[in-house]
Amino acid sequence: MDNKLLDGKAISAEMREELKVRVAALKAKDVVPGLGVLLVGDDPASRSYVTAKEKACEHVGIHSEEVRLPADATRDMILSVVNQYNSDPKINGILVQLPLPDGQMEQDVIAAIDPNKDVDGFTPVNIGRMQLGLPAYLPCTPHGILHMLKRSGHSPAKKHVVVVGRSNIVGRPLANLLTLKNALGNATVTLCHTGTPDIGVHTRQADIIVAAAGRPNTITGEMIPEGAVVIDVGVNRVEDASKPRGYRLVGDVDFDAALPKVAAITPVPGGVGPMTITMLLYNTVLAAEQVLERETAS
Repeated sequence: MDNKLLDGKAISAEMREELKVRVAALKAKDVVPGLGVLLVGDDPASRSYVTAKEKACEHVGIHSEEVRLPADATRDMILSVVNQYNSDPKINGILVQLPLPDGQMEQDVIAAIDPNKDVDGFTPVNIGRMQLGLPAYLPCTPHGILHMLKRSGHSPAKKHVVVVGRSNIVGRPLANLLTLKNALGNATVTLCHTGTPDIGVHTRQADIIVAAAGRPNTITGEMIPEGAVVIDVGVNRVEDASKPRGYRLVGDVDFDAALPKVAAITPVPGGVGPMTITMLLYNTVLAAEQVLERETAS
C-alpha cells in the first residue's frame, strides 16, 4: 500500500528544506521574510490551521506576526489590520484566515490586500495574472497539488485531468493552472461540479482525478479507472464513536474502494494539507526575494 501513497508530508518536508536555504540567503543580505496573520473569531479549525502555519514559518526561518480580532469585528476593524500589514516593511506576506465569521466581507477584505503581499494568491490582481499565465502568487492548494504531482513522478503534462469541484480556492484555479503551457501544467482538463449530471462518465476517462467537492464519498470506487492517480483535497468530519474526539477525518474519495485500482492516491490527512502550508511559505519567501530585487534595481 505504501508505494501507492502520495506522501504530502515527505514532499512538503523536502520543499521546506529548500526554502530554508533561500531564507538563509536572504538573511545573509539582511532581509528576513515576514508573514502577517489575521485571525477573526475563535473557530477551532481556523485556529488550528493558523498555529500550524506559524510553526511552519518558524521551522524555515520566516518571521510571523499575528493579530486576533473577535468574531463580531467590523469591516473597518479588519481592513485596518490589513492596511497596517500593507504598510509594514517587515511584512512580505499577508494571510487573512478564511472563512471570516461574516462571509459577506471576504471579497472586500481580500481586495484590500496589497497584491505584492498576497501570498494566498486570492486578490483579483493575482487571479487575473494567473489566468493570463503571467508571474503571480498562485493559490496555495492548487500550486501545492501541481508540485506534488511533478515531484512524485506523475506530471500532468499530456494527461487528461478531471477536477471535481469549482470553488475559487481550489477547483477553478487548479483547472486553469493545469492547462497552462509550462513545466507544471500542459494537461487536458475537464471541470465537473454539483451541476454535472453524471460525474463518473468523466472520471472514468481520467488519467488524474482531483476531488475537491467538500463531500465524503463524492468519488466512489466504480468512478475510478484502473491505474489512475487520485488527489483527494477533501477534509470532512465523519462521526466515529471509537475515536477520542468522536469523529474521524475522511476525504472526498472512498479511499478503501479506490486503493486497489489506483496507481497513486493521497491520504487524508497527510496528503494535500501539508503542501498547502508549504506553498504559503514558498510565496512568502518569493515575496521577500522580489522586494530585494526591486530594492537592488532601484
